[in-house]
Amino acid sequence: MNYKDLIIINNEKIFKESNNFYCDNLDLKILPEELNNFNKVQYIVRSSNKKKNQKINLKNIKPASNIFKFIYFIYKTFKISNPTYLIVCITPYTFISFLLLFIFRKKVFVYLFSSGHDEYKYILGSWSVWIYHIMYKIVTSNSEVIVCHERLFNKKKSHVVYISRLDDDWLKNNEEPSLDKIRFLYVGRMSPEKGIFDFIKMFNNLKLEAEFSIVGNSENQTVSNNKIKFLGYVADPQKLINIFDKHNITILPSYSEATPYVVDESLSRKRPVIIFEDIDYIVRNKKGIFISKRDLNSLKETAEYIMKNYKEIQKKMEENSLPTKKSMIKQISDIINFKNHKL
Repeated sequence: MNYKDLIIINNEKIFKESNNFYCDNLDLKILPEELNNFNKVQYIVRSSNKKKNQKINLKNIKPASNIFKFIYFIYKTFKISNPTYLIVCITPYTFISFLLLFIFRKKVFVYLFSSGHDEYKYILGSWSVWIYHIMYKIVTSNSEVIVCHERLFNKKKSHVVYISRLDDDWLKNNEEPSLDKIRFLYVGRMSPEKGIFDFIKMFNNLKLEAEFSIVGNSENQTVSNNKIKFLGYVADPQKLINIFDKHNITILPSYSEATPYVVDESLSRKRPVIIFEDIDYIVRNKKGIFISKRDLNSLKETAEYIMKNYKEIQKKMEENSLPTKKSMIKQISDIINFKNHKL
């Protein structure tokens, strides 16, 4: 097969050890690995001295220690005959990269799987949103955009592709949960914008017979509540499936999200999900997602309702048509390779 050259440009920081490359963000491992089945992928990223968890099964990775090397790696790709460029997210590094590609009239796609406006506002403050907005307007006005949610949609030049990392293992052999008590589960990063620290405070004051397990990089995290367990980072999908099966409610306390993997993972195992009003837009038509106000009474009432009506909720969840990793990658590949290409 005659593969096309695809240059993926990403702000992700990659750790190199013994000619192997590692990242923390599973999204940014799956994307280059899977697209490499349809294209000849070169992955331009930033380098990091901090050890990461996810090994990237891709050989042609160019980690840059600074912006000058980053741009140099991109410039070197100009020797390749007619490559396609895929920029992942809009950051200062990828914005400068886009300007270079735009000047040299290269074919560019931009892949957005989160709202930069929300992230900049939460992490850096309201003053920073205008910086992102300027970058966003320039990039999206001069490229084709692949987005993971209608909320990020620009009708003129956008393609919506629902992200997923579900494979057959997630969709088979569902185990029935124990319902003797509430067993909350959180899967994600231990960072403030994810709302996890605020939820731990809520859980400590929640008047319910409940336990709470946390899957994520929880180094240096301690709590005085023995009903909260840190399970650490879990890379193995089958182990993660087993963890979901041992719990009965997944909690997603984020202040901002696009299309979080954990929701579909939980729904695929027939486990209901509680989110808060900040991210009610992620529900779409999916059955099994419940919206709570960010207060103790609402959380308690929502959890109690789920436990009381668990079997009926699981029955409704069978109506869900969840995207898979295979369908996601096929859609993205078709778009960047000009198949089924409609704007």
